[in-house]
Amino acid sequence: MQTSNGVNLEHKNLAAGRWAELSLAEQMANIGSEVERAIKWKAKGNFKYSDQAFFRSLELLSLSLDTETSGSRLKELARLYEALVDYFKGENIFASSDKLWRNYFYSFNWLARK
Repeated sequence: MQTSNGVNLEHKNLAAGRWAELSLAEQMANIGSEVERAIKWKAKGNFKYSDQAFFRSLELLSLSLDTETSGSRLKELARLYEALVDYFKGENIFASSDKLWRNYFYSFNWLARK
């Protein structure tokens, strides 16, 4: 499946509408799983796999942004997108760390499983 701008989607089933059926906690837990993969591959020195996981996390985050209607949630998701890009591909002006991202997404994993 491709987006209107020709980008191939990795999460085709989710992009087809299933993503909107998930709770915010489930969406964030899935995004966090991809971020965790990006962190682990980066630590192992496999930057290709790290980049792939990072871009999958952005894809999922974009699906959340596309389906979100709440102003405060939309703002949080947009800031998250900005901070992730800054950490993985920017100058890390927000001073993020692997530990910070793990702690941020841990709560969503816990909540999604509850």
